[in-house]
Amino acid sequence: MLRKLIAEWLGTFSLLATVVGSGIMAERLAGGNVAVALLGNTIPTGAILVVLITVFGPISGAHFNPAVTLCFLLRREIEARAASLFVLAQISGGIVGVFAAHIMFGNPLIDPSSTDRTGLGQWVGEFVATFGLVGTILTCLRARPDFIPVAVGLYITAAYWFTSSTSFANPAVTIGRAFSNTFAGINPADVAAFVGVQLVAAVLATVFFGWFLKDDATDPA
Repeated sequence: MLRKLIAEWLGTFSLLATVVGSGIMAERLAGGNVAVALLGNTIPTGAILVVLITVFGPISGAHFNPAVTLCFLLRREIEARAASLFVLAQISGGIVGVFAAHIMFGNPLIDPSSTDRTGLGQWVGEFVATFGLVGTILTCLRARPDFIPVAVGLYITAAYWFTSSTSFANPAVTIGRAFSNTFAGINPADVAAFVGVQLVAAVLATVFFGWFLKDDATDPA
C-alpha cells in the first residue's frame, strides 16, 4: 500500500507541476496569444499523462484522480479505506506539485487564483470531460488495456479544446489549480461546483459503461 500511495502522490505531483508549469511557460512565451498559450499548455499535459500512466500504472493503477478512484470503488476493485488514502495522496501531491511549479518559475508559493470558471457552460464542459475520461478508461480496460496511457493522454489533449472548461476532469487537479493565479488557475470559489459535477459524471459514467460493456454471452440482460 505504501508503494501505491507514493505512486499516486508522485504521479499527481508530476501532473500538476506539468499543468501549472507549462501554463506559466506558455503564457510567458505566447505574447498575449491565448490560443498559442492553450496549445502550449495542452501538449505537455497530454504527453505527461502518457508517461505517468505507463510508469506508475503497474504499481498503483495510475489513478491520479479522485473521480477515477471513485469509479473503481463503485466497481469494487478498490476498498473504501484504500480509496480514501488514494484521494488524500492525490490531493496533497497535486497541491505540492503546484507549489513546485511556482518555485521553478519564481511565482509566489501560495497564490490563489482569480480566474472565474463558473456557469452552466463550464459545468456542462466538466461533465462531458469527466464522463468521457471515465468512459475512455473503462472501454480501454476491456478492449485494449495496454493502450490506456495513450488513450487517456490523447483524450485529455482533445478535451482541452472541445470542452468549454478546458477539461479539468479531476477533483485533485481542480483543487490544486485553485492555488495558482496563473494561466491554469481556477477561482477557489468555483472549485466546489467543478468537483461536484466531476464526481456526478464519474458515477454516471461508471453506471452507464458498466451496462454498456456487459458481456452478452454471460449476461442475457
